[in-house]
Amino acid sequence: MTTHSVSRREVLAGVAGLALAGAARGQTQPAPASPVSIARCRAYDRTFDEALASSLDRIGGIGSLVKGKTVAVKLNLTGNITRFPNRPDLPYRNDPATVLALARQLARAGAARIRMIESFFPARQDLELWARYGLDVNAINNVGCKVEWENTQSRGQAKQYTRMKVPWGGYIFPAFDLNHSFADCDVYVSLSKLKHHWLAGVTMTLKNSFGNTPCSLYGGDCGPDGNEDPRQERGAVCHNGTLAPPKGVPQELSAESPREPGYRIPRIVTDLNGVRPVDLAIVDGVESIRGGEGAWNRGVSMIKPGVILAGRNAVCTDAVCMAVMGYDPRAERGTRPFLRGNNTLRLAEAVGIGTTDLKKIEVAGLSIKEAYCDYGEGATG
Repeated sequence: MTTHSVSRREVLAGVAGLALAGAARGQTQPAPASPVSIARCRAYDRTFDEALASSLDRIGGIGSLVKGKTVAVKLNLTGNITRFPNRPDLPYRNDPATVLALARQLARAGAARIRMIESFFPARQDLELWARYGLDVNAINNVGCKVEWENTQSRGQAKQYTRMKVPWGGYIFPAFDLNHSFADCDVYVSLSKLKHHWLAGVTMTLKNSFGNTPCSLYGGDCGPDGNEDPRQERGAVCHNGTLAPPKGVPQELSAESPREPGYRIPRIVTDLNGVRPVDLAIVDGVESIRGGEGAWNRGVSMIKPGVILAGRNAVCTDAVCMAVMGYDPRAERGTRPFLRGNNTLRLAEAVGIGTTDLKKIEVAGLSIKEAYCDYGEGATG
């Protein structure tokens, strides 16, 4: 197993990395605030394209962000499709129309290259594997700029992993060995859903990065030397901490920290958002589910908020998402919706990624009150 460190990534971190490190040392570093837009949309048709374009315009547009750049789009195709096939009655994965619409917007804004990224089983690079999720691969490939596809479940199309350090030193891990795609991009976009999570409370922009850890190194069958054909999820290494990553991969900061998913997942998610911050967050709330994050949570049900949210800061975007769902983005563990885990937003705010203070976040388009959709107590399915 080989890795290389990212000097370019350190340059990109720049002042932000220094601010995060300062926050971790207890210095007074206000977490940044960034506008979030909310647009009404009730269907995955042409109106979605129009609502997405409107949302992006309201946060300043994306031309200056993506023109001439390589843009990585992290999808949210959650769950092993061989165990949990598509369920139109439970829209917990990206709707194919949203992926195509986003690709069109990026191409129109001048992106030089779009790289679709997600981790799934089997850990192969066969293009037909993406089509299992209903994605119109041909249409996406013809949006008007170069399009690439990378399954980040393993080393993928690179010869080695890229080591990416957590700017403030990390909550659980000081660094991660990741697929090259997270470093070999100028812009990192998260396309996620507006929904609950059984352990993390909610899963939107921040939690979407949890899947960035390749199961080849962080899966239950990674072994002492890594496994480029993994078959097991991240439970043992990431959720429970009962298994260490392979030798040569950055190890945990402390073996004495709690071996409990509600403690570990929010902190690992925050660490991952530190190594590769989200540059553009888009959250699909046209149709989603409540009660859990997927079909494996018993008792989940469809919900139709009829909104799209977009922002340039992951924490700010998720804070507005939570308010739309009827929650306090600063809620403590044990209160809704954080019934079983810590609040990832507050952990991210504490290291300077973004603010959860709704008074400091400009909301454009619909107001939170106009977009409000009661999601209930939380993941109680």
